[in-house]
Amino acid sequence: MNMPADDGRDRPRGEKGREAFRTISEVADELDLPQHVLRFWESKFSQIKPLKRGGNRRYYRPDDVTLLRAIKALLHADGYTIKGVQKLFKAQGLRATVAQALGLEDDTVAPEADVAAAEETADSSAADEGTPTSMAALESLLRDLKAIRAKLD
Repeated sequence: MNMPADDGRDRPRGEKGREAFRTISEVADELDLPQHVLRFWESKFSQIKPLKRGGNRRYYRPDDVTLLRAIKALLHADGYTIKGVQKLFKAQGLRATVAQALGLEDDTVAPEADVAAAEETADSSAADEGTPTSMAALESLLRDLKAIRAKLD
């Protein structure tokens, strides 16, 4: 017999299932963070996309809550900066970074997370002039140009 993993029968009355959407106050309580911090993180991490309903009320999906939990771990426990976490998402991918931050297997993190990371990478690729990777590429190009110039002189 195939029973759903969470049919609601074993939960105390009033408690939401794992797959239920959560309000900002529920997520803030669960993560022990002020609501304004969650709103701020939304502005810094485009991967966090709560559903917004009437009155701009936010409803976080389970994947959003997992992502927020990983961001909190990286910022508060591991000592990363916001910029550092953004670079991790870009370099390692969202799923791998979340899995690493939460000590999970990579395949236990929702695949939708990688789609958001790919969109973020595409959106921000034009603004990467100051990253170490692009700086190394520019320095290499400059060396090549100087070598060519030396041959011409």
